[in-house]
Amino acid sequence: MVTNHDLYNKLLDVTAEENVMVDEPLKKHTYTRLGGNADFFVTPANRREVQEVIKLANQELVPFTLLGNGSNLIVKDGGIRGIVMSLKRFTTIKREGNSIIAESGARIIDASRKALDEQLTGLEFACGIPGTVGGALFMNAGAYGGEVKDCLRDTVVATREGELLTLTADQLDLDYRTSNIPEKGYIVLEARFDLQPGNYEEIKAVMDDLTHKRESKQPLEYPSCGSVFKRPPGYFAGKLIQDSELQGKGVGGAEVSTKHAGFIVNKDNATASDYISVIEMVQKTVKEKFGVELEREVKILGEDL
Repeated sequence: MVTNHDLYNKLLDVTAEENVMVDEPLKKHTYTRLGGNADFFVTPANRREVQEVIKLANQELVPFTLLGNGSNLIVKDGGIRGIVMSLKRFTTIKREGNSIIAESGARIIDASRKALDEQLTGLEFACGIPGTVGGALFMNAGAYGGEVKDCLRDTVVATREGELLTLTADQLDLDYRTSNIPEKGYIVLEARFDLQPGNYEEIKAVMDDLTHKRESKQPLEYPSCGSVFKRPPGYFAGKLIQDSELQGKGVGGAEVSTKHAGFIVNKDNATASDYISVIEMVQKTVKEKFGVELEREVKILGEDL
């Protein structure tokens, strides 16, 4: 088994020293401001470096985890072993014809703003989604009646073996808050969204309205992972939680938001264990009261302390 010192030196053969952080606190990289440390936090500068990091992890049998911008994620208090890779340097967004092409580390919000600037319509729904483009494809993100699969044409991904593929939207099996990206182990590098010419003022009006709805209803004043649960068939998760009288209830520093019951907030220096305990409390209570199983939308990674 490769030692951490050897692995560090091998990583420096792949990318620059400033792109490799040792024992990096992952709470600095998640919206919940929770989680332990990564053994190695690597931010490759280009596609070749992404491929080489993946191949190195495979060759040395080192655990490998891809981290987006941490908006829909809880990292456990024990952190994540091995290599955690972030594509935060992949942020280019450009227009090509009536398409917006965005690298995976760019915020999907910024892709929607670029579409506005270019007077292209079809990405308005994404103006309030806090994740990256890569994360949006990973879970077929959506809001206010729109979702990624409505406008995605294709994507460039790296495979588990470090090879590059271009896949059409149909090849990703996009469905409600799911895709085959996690199952296949794909790492999204770039996405192409096919849009339509529109009117700047009309597009902006829609985005302003959606932004107002988000800011007025969501507890943006506290760290959170966004909407915690998927919408159960025939119900709304937030309404079930509200009707279970769980708002304001919590464990440690984490509690169900009093502003929006579908959110759990880090109100007072919560631990990941606190946060996960609140999730489990909500699931148990809603099941007992209404017989409905709430399925997590948020992903949980890492190890317990």
